[in-house]
Order: sequence, then structure tokens, then C-alpha cells
Amino acid sequence: MPLDNTNFPLVWMSYVEEPDHDHDEDFEALEASFKRGTPFVILTDNAPTEEHEHSQEEKKRTVLWMKKHKAELRTLVLAMIVIEPNTAKRMAFKPFGLAFAKFWGYPMRLASSRKEAMEIAGKLLSERAGSATA
Repeated sequence: MPLDNTNFPLVWMSYVEEPDHDHDEDFEALEASFKRGTPFVILTDNAPTEEHEHSQEEKKRTVLWMKKHKAELRTLVLAMIVIEPNTAKRMAFKPFGLAFAKFWGYPMRLASSRKEAMEIAGKLLSERAGSATA
């Protein structure tokens, strides 16, 4: 899940990865985003498929990392926005969204286009900024 945080607070994630991809780099990119101390949104336009499977070792490493960063995940990541133009596929993601939020500590939002995803992200970020100044 390569991450690109060059457009922070919009952090783009990809589920397309090379066979020798280093997941430690992904965790480092998330940790760098946490260190900014500012809420952000994760966006992806290539949602995971059933073929996207992790080894037992990767799953264990992810869970340990999540436990270590639970507070940051809950307070700084406002949502993951999945861009999926196909209505049927978006509907299929809805039940998964509940389990996702419970597991990761932040909600999954669905968008039909990049434009809609940017609108959702903008609203989430402005709501958080507004509540921080109130």
C-alpha cells in the first residue's frame, strides 16, 4: 500500500504494489504524517480486491504497528475515502466499511469520482478545522 503524502493533508494510498514492496516505507510515511500533528484524509482510487492478501507475518506486523499508533489513527486520520465509480462495487463495500472502521479506528467513506472524494475530504478537513477553533 504505497503512500504519497506530498499533497498533505491529502494522503494518497495505492493498493497496486510491486512484488518486492517494502511495507515499512508505508508505515514510515504514515508516521511522518502523524508527526505533523494535523488531521488528514487518506484517499485511494484503486480499492483492495479479494486477491489483495497479506502474509501472516505482514498481518502480525500491521496489528503491532496499529496498537502502537492507535491514538494517532483515531485522532489524526479523519477517514479513508475510496473512489469507486461502479455503483454495485460501492454498495458491496458498505458492509466492509463497518469492520474497517472498527479495525483501523477511522471511518471509510465511498465516493463515485475524484471530484466527489475531494468534496468529502474538504468537508471533513474544514469541519475538523472549525471544531479546533471553536
